[in-house]
Amino acid sequence: MNHRFVRPLLAALCLATTAAGAADLIPVADFARRMPLTDPSLSPDGQYVSMAFHDPDGKTHGLAIYRVGDMTKPVTLIRMPPYELPASMMWASNTRLVVARGKVDGSIGAASYTGEIMAIDVNGKNPDYLFGYEAVGKRAATRALDRGWGTIDGGPIDANGHFYMRATLWGDEDRSTLYDVDAQTSARRQMADIGQPNMSFLVAPDGTPRFAFGTGTDAKWQVYHREGSGWTKLAINQAHRSFEPVASVAGNDKRIYALASPDGKGGEFIEQDEDGSNLKVIRKDDFGWVSAAGLWTPAPLRPFGTIVDTGIPKAEYIDPQAPIAKLHMALSLKFPGNFVRFVDFSRDGGQLMFEVASDREPGRFMLIDTKTYKVTKLFDAQPWIDPAKMSERRPLRFKASDGLELEAILTFPKGRPETNLPMVLLPHGGPYEVSDDWYYDTDAQFLASRGYVVLQVNFRGSTGRGSAFESAGLKKWGTRIQEDLIDGVKWAIAQNYADPKRVCVFGASFGGYSALMAPVRAPGMFKCAVAYDGIYDLGMMYTKGDIQEKKLGVNYLNMAIGNDQAELAANSPTHLADKIDVPVFLIHGEDDERAPFAHFKAMRAALDAAHKPYEVLTKPDERHGFVKPSNIEEMYTRLEAFLEKNIGGGQQATASTQ
Repeated sequence: MNHRFVRPLLAALCLATTAAGAADLIPVADFARRMPLTDPSLSPDGQYVSMAFHDPDGKTHGLAIYRVGDMTKPVTLIRMPPYELPASMMWASNTRLVVARGKVDGSIGAASYTGEIMAIDVNGKNPDYLFGYEAVGKRAATRALDRGWGTIDGGPIDANGHFYMRATLWGDEDRSTLYDVDAQTSARRQMADIGQPNMSFLVAPDGTPRFAFGTGTDAKWQVYHREGSGWTKLAINQAHRSFEPVASVAGNDKRIYALASPDGKGGEFIEQDEDGSNLKVIRKDDFGWVSAAGLWTPAPLRPFGTIVDTGIPKAEYIDPQAPIAKLHMALSLKFPGNFVRFVDFSRDGGQLMFEVASDREPGRFMLIDTKTYKVTKLFDAQPWIDPAKMSERRPLRFKASDGLELEAILTFPKGRPETNLPMVLLPHGGPYEVSDDWYYDTDAQFLASRGYVVLQVNFRGSTGRGSAFESAGLKKWGTRIQEDLIDGVKWAIAQNYADPKRVCVFGASFGGYSALMAPVRAPGMFKCAVAYDGIYDLGMMYTKGDIQEKKLGVNYLNMAIGNDQAELAANSPTHLADKIDVPVFLIHGEDDERAPFAHFKAMRAALDAAHKPYEVLTKPDERHGFVKPSNIEEMYTRLEAFLEKNIGGGQQATASTQ
């Protein structure tokens, strides 16, 4: 509770507390810095770690290879052109690394493949261009250009110098072909071919492709089983992603592990024959998606545990007495409050790279000798972040207005009572194949460090709840999804977590769209709105941006938002500016390809026409999410001031609370 102090002594104590609070305030710059190293991969002999590195400038990336005994200086460091990065990497042998080139459209944009694949020795020598449209590489003089896209799609269990590559040619985009490629000579052998685009393949330990699966041109999930020389489409609900093959069962080449959501609710991790018979449910959850992510043995791969995507992750062991399960238990006890994820084993299983992470720990990567149990730290994901100063993130559940149970993540400001707090609603992007979880979240931690409770809602359309839940968000961008967010705010107020007079909304990408739509759908609920690289005109998605450039993208739009022009306008903030009753802060990168700058211009014009108050922050040479630390720091600083002006009660209120 806030008090007015009258007596000089109490006033002096209040000022002292304010000064201490300001001194303890975590610098904005700490939240603006980018992770220097990501996506580590252990070499088969356990001697090296490859990873993507990221320069402080935010737009320069590359490949780094370290010797595990010396993480102070890379053995090899290769910088890539601006905004390019290693989209995926795989060790083909102890000394040969395969890299799929990619590009990133800003900090909130997902990395996409350029379609080019390269290989390089651990010492940086013998680089080769294995697939792509450039006339370079060892075989450039003897083969035609690869006019298409190539991606790494796994490899043999034993690292024998080969890897599997999936390719789609530009002239035949409705076809996926799988090759076995020699990473040293670049020679390739076709393994499988299917007349469907965007398919991944499950290859059995004997090297034969057994399943093809992915999102087809119609933007719907499809699974095919290899029967003889052809492919048979599985009879699953095509509107739901209800079955995904994961791996063959070691020692039985006719059985597989798979992820399933048969009735569309929650998930199952199952073992079954390839034809679907003799099904065994390893774990089922009626609320969340189930997987074995980070819980696999060394080769031959076997899952030793499962987790659920929702809530605080907790491993459930298939056989708690198994040595690998006991190792995971011991490491979990060694790092309490964190989830331990197994990342990579050496080929002989003697070396294990694992990650520990939590709501307050951005991630630490460690190496353990599985014979001596000696643990060595490799690197911290964000070494400047002190987990002890970060805030708790708490997954909770509430009922939406129509009775459906939803998950919310609340981040509570450290050291403050959990009642009557100023609150920021933070809707995630996507909205599909994305969800908020318990792990460290930079935006939420920044806002909590300034005294705000942060509410994130996994609304309909979010991943992690099963196929029916995700499909329930289709064509509901401006309606049911917004109602779920609004119901979350009402719940947080009813629980006395939030002060109903001090609520703002801040979101990026689809979250930026929601930041302007939620105040329209709930007049008077919010006191301000911050929209960052958002989509503001749904109809414009069919004419501008990278989604509409491909047939798959257009089909996705038809499925996700529909093509009824009246409906699109009725759910577009640019057409509803007169109904936005709060101060607005628009943030946008001028080179954004996912949510083009035209959306910002249209929204600004609409606010002008409606005579609505707003602030802006735009930056040249920034794409979908700022990447330059100075720009991110400026954005957070402006955001902090905007929230303080409109709902107050941030860090300043913390300092004067007794």
